[in-house]
Amino acid sequence: MTESALADVIVVGVDGSEASLAALRWAGEQARALHLEVVAVHAWEPAAERYAPYAPASACPTAADQRDRAAQLLASCVREVFGPRVGPVVRAVLVQGPPARVLLQQARGARLLALGHEAHGQWERPAAGAVGRECLRYSTVPVVTVPAPVRVRPGHTPEPAQAPVPALRQVVVV
Repeated sequence: MTESALADVIVVGVDGSEASLAALRWAGEQARALHLEVVAVHAWEPAAERYAPYAPASACPTAADQRDRAAQLLASCVREVFGPRVGPVVRAVLVQGPPARVLLQQARGARLLALGHEAHGQWERPAAGAVGRECLRYSTVPVVTVPAPVRVRPGHTPEPAQAPVPALRQVVVV
């Protein structure tokens, strides 16, 4: 694809987590407002390296099985966020490879890259994971990190707060 064709997309990293679903929802809202396309990207890697060399072959899923599971995960995430009838402005892309590298490649020339993040740390401050940090460091497009929805623990009353605002590494003036 040419850069001009990619300029009208928001690329979203999808891994099945609540945070990635929040990023996909946010990207969908932005895409509607800005008349852009959403490209939901799921990167997967063969899990053979994670098994012991002496593990029985029947315990190791084939690459085709892993690819099928990855495709099912991506499809279910897109359906959960956009419903059963996904319009032409949403495209799902499944790529084999390390997540950060895949996301950076897919985001080249895009309007921006959206990633979800979980709250970590002492004060539930948002922190990017390894993939998020690498994307923030090496991305050639603006990166938006969208927080996961806050879960309320039973018996705990959360303090009133404003709606979370995604963090933006670069500001895009349109």
